[in-house]
Amino acid sequence: MPLGKTNMIRKPFPSELEFFKKNPKVSGMATEDNAVIINPYSSLSDAEKQAVAQNETARVLIRTGKVPKPNFALTKEQTDYLDTSSYYKDAKEEDRLATIAARLFTGDPTSGVGTQEQKDYIRLLRTEMERKK
Repeated sequence: MPLGKTNMIRKPFPSELEFFKKNPKVSGMATEDNAVIINPYSSLSDAEKQAVAQNETARVLIRTGKVPKPNFALTKEQTDYLDTSSYYKDAKEEDRLATIAARLFTGDPTSGVGTQEQKDYIRLLRTEMERKK
């Protein structure tokens, strides 16, 4: 699936726009209604916003069981990164795994260096997402 090609994107609701306006570093999110929204106040390039859309689409597909859930070990580097944010530190383990998986999928350097097990999962995720087009 090419970056940015997703039918899950919707425009942010007014409350989400207010959140984004106050948090311009939050580039996008997978919403509770399993949509993807992009922060219009973000300074990211269009290509970077497309990568965010793909990242968040992967998270929605994982969350909803439309692609297999990740079941791999996190590296110490990945755990340390996730633990630096109260959002990620307090998240359920399945959400932490989905975060790392989606970031590895889109090449986000905050994912750290993927293990072979993680790379195998990303190949599976890519194949499954391609089927969902």
